[in-house]
Amino acid sequence: MSLEPENLSRRNWLKLGSCGFGSLALAGLTGQGHAGPQTPRAPHFTPRAKRMIFLFMNGGPSQQDTLDYKPKLFEEDGKQGKNKQKLLAPLWKFSQHGKSGLWISELLPHLAKQADHLCVVNSMQTDSRAHPLAIPQLHTGSFQFVRPSLGAWVLYGLGSPNQNLPGYVTIKPTRTFGGPSNYGNAFLPSAYQATRIGWEGQPVKDAKIGNLSNKEAGPEISGKILDLSQSMNRRLLQRSGRDPEVQGVIDSLNLSNNMQEAIPQVLDLARESPETLKLYGVGGKDTDDFGRQCLLARQLVESGVRFVEIANSGWDQHSALDTALPKRCREVDQPIAALLIDLERRGLLDDTLVFWGGEFGRQPETQILSGKVAVGRDHNAAGYTIWMAGGGVRGGLVHGTTDDLGYEAVHDKVHLHDLHATMLHLLGLDHTKLTYRYGGRDFRLTNIHGHVVEGLLT
Repeated sequence: MSLEPENLSRRNWLKLGSCGFGSLALAGLTGQGHAGPQTPRAPHFTPRAKRMIFLFMNGGPSQQDTLDYKPKLFEEDGKQGKNKQKLLAPLWKFSQHGKSGLWISELLPHLAKQADHLCVVNSMQTDSRAHPLAIPQLHTGSFQFVRPSLGAWVLYGLGSPNQNLPGYVTIKPTRTFGGPSNYGNAFLPSAYQATRIGWEGQPVKDAKIGNLSNKEAGPEISGKILDLSQSMNRRLLQRSGRDPEVQGVIDSLNLSNNMQEAIPQVLDLARESPETLKLYGVGGKDTDDFGRQCLLARQLVESGVRFVEIANSGWDQHSALDTALPKRCREVDQPIAALLIDLERRGLLDDTLVFWGGEFGRQPETQILSGKVAVGRDHNAAGYTIWMAGGGVRGGLVHGTTDDLGYEAVHDKVHLHDLHATMLHLLGLDHTKLTYRYGGRDFRLTNIHGHVVEGLLT
């Protein structure tokens, strides 16, 4: 598990020297005479959720085959659609689950048992159907400019309960389509960008934490190196008129020192019971990797990390929908259901907001690829599905609808800006007041847009 400074400026990196803690200069901590950037802060109002787990399905899951039941699409299978291609009926059966009667595909049998926890939004809309634009917009609210990520805004607004751990962690993020900017701080202080664990395509069990300690020098010499570096940085801070970038380095080095003991304990799955490991699918053929990610997410939020994102890639099924989509669902279905079960039994679900979704959804038609009809679906930004659970949302709810075939949202539309505003609201933050002044103007996650979707709240 590596923690590298992708967004750290060269100026700050040079100040760190080679003391062995440089890769952790990503988060803040209370320092001498300084209220650190992660110090907990009061929300704007009483929150429903205290923390958040963001489950990103990279590529755009097909809502027609998973959570948005379209009986008419079964009836119209093979007919020409409005995009001049053939309509493609779902390849899997749907049935109703829970007391709420949510329609869920047979691809998600474990999640179906958690139906009454799910707040399903079938009327999502975003501004682009291109991955390089839609993924940054999901994470930052914008695809036109580099902006702070959702997690960075949350950490900036609330701080973090545990000063020995980073307040924002991302596990196996994508390297492409925005890369580090999807979990970055942009113009916010560098303390608010995420600490990264692993990369997309790398098994999480093989990821290592780099530069957590200086093994060559040993604890005693490392401590002296840290003391010397900090004394030099404090003198530089005085000469620079309390430059926030210098203060950020001081905070980061303090945090890195505390993390040496805290991080290995928090990320140790060996302390979990065999029953818990089995619940998450750790050791399973399809579920091992994502099961580990979900279990790590639970361990992190339980230990006081404010915001955790985990990702699963491969949801872009332009072809091979019949084989690729079941594989993706097998990878995440059991681990996600386990996460909800585990959070609930530990008394954490009620104040932990869990989000699941991709950057957009899919079309109801099949595609023409290389002159041949493929079993797959193209991108759809006009109508798609996400769900949330816990953290003050109404479980067992379906909000909004798309048209009979699933081309676009037609009732109770929810734009991505509205979703962001609602997430912040659940965490006790007013999206219109959570601002940061930069370049002569106040910025916010939702820019000049967004409305809280009251119908989703308990």
